[in-house]
Amino acid sequence: RTLATGMSNAGYLVRWQLENHPELYDGGVDWEGTLWRADGPNLLTFLPPALRHYPAYEAGGPGAEEARKAMHAAGYPAGSEFLWPYHHKAYWDLTQRIYREEIDPGFDGPTEAGTPYCAPGSPACDADYDYASRPAEVRRAVQRIALTGRIGKPLITVHGTLDVLLPISKDSDVYARMVRQAGRGDLHRYYRVEGGTHTDSLVDTFPDRLRPLVPCHRSAFTAMEGWLAHSGLPPASRTVPRPPTADAATLLTTCPLGR
Repeated sequence: RTLATGMSNAGYLVRWQLENHPELYDGGVDWEGTLWRADGPNLLTFLPPALRHYPAYEAGGPGAEEARKAMHAAGYPAGSEFLWPYHHKAYWDLTQRIYREEIDPGFDGPTEAGTPYCAPGSPACDADYDYASRPAEVRRAVQRIALTGRIGKPLITVHGTLDVLLPISKDSDVYARMVRQAGRGDLHRYYRVEGGTHTDSLVDTFPDRLRPLVPCHRSAFTAMEGWLAHSGLPPASRTVPRPPTADAATLLTTCPLGR
């Protein structure tokens, strides 16, 4: 058998392959794949608000609470605030500029990939990027890489509820609905993992708040093997709770997907 699996951008490729070339694969496991949709949500709709509002939240003062609410409205879940400083430093700005330059190079003219950590209000600043107001050619560029949900082979999606690079409400929650609306729901299982974030590298820093996703990916892969071997359907789609009393060793080695 040939299975496709990957996380983040590679998870997007798993989705894309099962939509566009299902004849090449028997199934796939998508670990928090990136969602591209011409009408949004996509990276270019939820990263700019983070770049715009996080500095005000970090600065504190009278505008901090409004900035926090704006972050939540953009998709960054309540309770994930402890992850925002690292992602502001390491992920949001870099990711926005790289993808925006690829999809909409005209936004900043001859400048390549924008200006790192530019202040809102400064010329051609990615913190002020407004996907909805950009020329039609930008939407067409996204349409060329967009997903549809029309998977042709079994797919299991795993995504952490505390992902603050690809917020779950703007990504896999949406993609799961797309699959159902495309009439392919019987080919999909979706596990929302409580306490998972985008990469497991932060688990050691916040062991009391995060859950590693590697064991959940292993469980999903094993479930896919059983699905294809007709030895049993995977558990129904659900939110996998983070056990409140589990020790670190247990979380590093187990992730039961079913009840």
